[in-house]
Amino acid sequence: MARVLIVGAGLTGSLCASLFRRELSSKLQVMVWDKARGAGGRMNTSRSPHDPNCTADLGAQYITVTPYYAEKHQSFYEELLSRSILKPLLSLVEGMAPKEGTCNYVAPQGISSIVKHYLADSDVLYDRHVTHINLKEGKLEVYSKSGPSEMFDAVVLTMPVPQTLQLQGHIETFINESQRQRLEAASYSSRFALALFYKAGTQIGVPWAANYITNNPCIRFISIDSKKRSLESPEVGPSIVVHTTVQFGLKMLHKDKEEVEPLILDQLRQVLPGLPRSTSTKCHKWRYSQVINAVSNCPGQMTLGVQPLLVCGGDAFTHSNFDGCTESALAILDVFKCHF
Repeated sequence: MARVLIVGAGLTGSLCASLFRRELSSKLQVMVWDKARGAGGRMNTSRSPHDPNCTADLGAQYITVTPYYAEKHQSFYEELLSRSILKPLLSLVEGMAPKEGTCNYVAPQGISSIVKHYLADSDVLYDRHVTHINLKEGKLEVYSKSGPSEMFDAVVLTMPVPQTLQLQGHIETFINESQRQRLEAASYSSRFALALFYKAGTQIGVPWAANYITNNPCIRFISIDSKKRSLESPEVGPSIVVHTTVQFGLKMLHKDKEEVEPLILDQLRQVLPGLPRSTSTKCHKWRYSQVINAVSNCPGQMTLGVQPLLVCGGDAFTHSNFDGCTESALAILDVFKCHF
């Protein structure tokens, strides 16, 4: 049985783990490593330090499905809807441009619940920041900042492309010049996200659940997260999520989030005057928020090596949404079906 490592416990990595388990379980022993302390990647749900039931989606806010992908990925959506991991977005979102035939879904238990669903029954290790990949005796030896190196017959890299290019070791010999040029051409937008957590009973006096802001130099999107998910409860405090504009994210990219948080809060108070004082906040820098330019001529994945198998995937090879990650995971599955 081949030993396989998936690097990254975001949506693409978790989907790969699930698809391998469902379709290649007799041939593959799969492990997942992630540098973070929990699953989700850019589908991240954060919890209030004072109340674990008060949560906020710091990354993806909801899932928009076009008629094309609703049919193509029907089995994925039916599974998530039947298990109540997804449900229709019914709350008011100001400024959302309506598109004919599209459906919008939210995750009632937080957007990371989708990733956790796909990682169920998987062997996952967190705080494993991969640094080197070496070729040794026909296998791939993978090093991380914590823990000993381990040997694998195949590796799938699902982190943002710039992080793949930062890996050290023999991996540089796997990437030819044409591949390197295409990988280096991939680009991402950057932004900051800020979550504000409140105690139970706090009222946020706005009529909408989320709002796209068009006239602020800093703030692009605000969500009253429990309201967005139709989960308002007198026993659980509300949370607010703020996403900055791409321009603000680029301007502040090289600053620490501790420096940026007060600037976002100042602008938030101007957009929502009279906002109650929160019990806690969490600011996150999304250096690689959404793909602007995908890797060319690599639909879904790029195979760097065959003996042993080394594959790159993720939204950089498709587009930054649920269906893009699903397309990538399916493309990676096809590679593994051919190889094993």
